[in-house]
Amino acid sequence: MASPEIEALTQALARLPGLGPRSARRAVLHLIKKREVTLAPLLRALEQVNDRLATCGTCGNVDTTDPCAICADPRRDARLLCVVEEVADLWALERSRLFPGRFHVLGGRLSALEGVRPEDLAIDRLVSRIAAGGVDEVVLAMNATLEGQTTAHYIADRLENYPIRLTQLAHGLPVGGELDYLDEGTLAQALRARRPVG
Repeated sequence: MASPEIEALTQALARLPGLGPRSARRAVLHLIKKREVTLAPLLRALEQVNDRLATCGTCGNVDTTDPCAICADPRRDARLLCVVEEVADLWALERSRLFPGRFHVLGGRLSALEGVRPEDLAIDRLVSRIAAGGVDEVVLAMNATLEGQTTAHYIADRLENYPIRLTQLAHGLPVGGELDYLDEGTLAQALRARRPVG
């Protein structure tokens, strides 16, 4: 039997995606066994992130600075804006290193079943960014789910009166697939084959 503190750590890790109780126990045992080289650095890293964690006021990315590193990077093409549902989708696209522009995180997707309405997402902030000018193309990188495509159509309707090129990811995304689970090759093909909306 583990102490209450060790059991609490195990239960906390078990709540993370991809870790069940058994995997969490193995992780805790590893952390304890290699305490100096794993546990102490992990604690320091968690404290630093917790102390400095910020949500970017421009795009909605999660970083340790506001604006985030992507929005602050002068090498990024501000004329290209990629709209994603969640931060995980932004990170998945960023791992591909193929999109040279900037991002906008909605914070979810429209869903009548879950009660997620347009005002619950960062859609108005997106429209404001487009209205401010300087954006030539908006890439709608919604997940290939019913809710994702509904969100994409709603955004397309909201942006139809602006002088921008509106595209969405195409080939390579399986129906029902989510960006965070796709490999870089599939994401690369989807970005290269983006097409106009409508």
